[in-house]
This record gives sequence, structure tokens and C-alpha cells, in this order.
Amino acid sequence: MNYPPKIHQDSNINHLIEVIKTYPLATLISVENNLPFITHLPLIYNEAGKLIGHIDKQNPQAALLKNNTPITVLFSGPQCYISPSIYTTTQLPTWNYIKVHLSGTVTANPSKEALKESLIKMTEFLEQPHHKYVLEANNQRMLGALDYIDLFEITITAWEGKFKLSQDKNPQDIANARAELLRTNQERIAQFLNHIF
Repeated sequence: MNYPPKIHQDSNINHLIEVIKTYPLATLISVENNLPFITHLPLIYNEAGKLIGHIDKQNPQAALLKNNTPITVLFSGPQCYISPSIYTTTQLPTWNYIKVHLSGTVTANPSKEALKESLIKMTEFLEQPHHKYVLEANNQRMLGALDYIDLFEITITAWEGKFKLSQDKNPQDIANARAELLRTNQERIAQFLNHIF
């Protein structure tokens, strides 16, 4: 892949896995008859190197998540506008971001026991580090929902890391861009939530 430029690509698998673990809400893209199907849901990277997820059976994309069908998955890390005002050198405005693009094949797992175990494991993962809630195996709401959820796993066939973090700038400007990414993401979340709620 020639774009973005190599300096903005990251092929370190550990970096990409860290993005998946830190920002597990994924965008799943399937195509049928040239029509894209897109769903946003959390995926968990397991010890076997696969992505595990659950989807509502009523979701039209659920029918495409089986039989080793191809899929594209996107994970998004932090991102923000970078003003030239933060640099010590003359630059143009830009946008910094972290993205992971994956290609793979998806297979359904019809086992209700596997689905139940997977829901419990996903909850345990998402509850860390404080684990204030434990999804018990005998939770009646979960047991009642098992008929309405499909479990699937994605075998990853290709990885792409797109880490545009001002790496082409001098060390001070890289540090300034990093600080701006941290500052902007913290402030914007509060501003956005205060504005709409």
C-alpha cells in the first residue's frame, strides 16, 4: 500500500493490536451485490489472533457474517485537527489520526454455549480495570437474549496501520502535535457532550 506515505504507516502488529484493545468499537463493512452493509459494534481480539463479535439477528448484515465471507474492519483511535499555530516551524493545517484497517473472512458460530461464554468474556474485557460489573452465567436477561444474537469470528488476512501523527516534522513539533492530540480529545469530548445534552 503506497498511501498514506510510509512515514504515516505502522506495520508493528503490537501497535495495531493495542489500538484494537484500546478502541474496540469497530466498523464492519460487508458487500453484497455491490451494496455495502455497515455496522458499528465492539470486537474483542482473542488469544488465537481472531476478532470475536456479536450481532443482532435482525441486522441485515448478520446474514453476511458467515461461511468464510470476506469483510473489512476499521478501528479508529484518537484524531484531531492540527493548527499550524502549535508548530515551531512554518506548516500548513492538517489532521492527525490513528486508524487500523483489517481484511479478513468471517464465520458464524451457532453454539449457544460459545455465545454465552463470549458475552461473559467480552463484558469482563470491557469492564477492566475496575470490574465493577460481572455478567454471571445464569443471568436471565442474557439467557433470554441468546436466541436473538449471532456469534461470529473474523480471521484476519491483512493488516494496515495508518498513524498520521506529524512524524515528518522536527522532534519539537512532533511533541507539540502529540500534546495537541491529547488536549483536543479531552476538551472536545466535554464540549460535545455539554452541547448536545
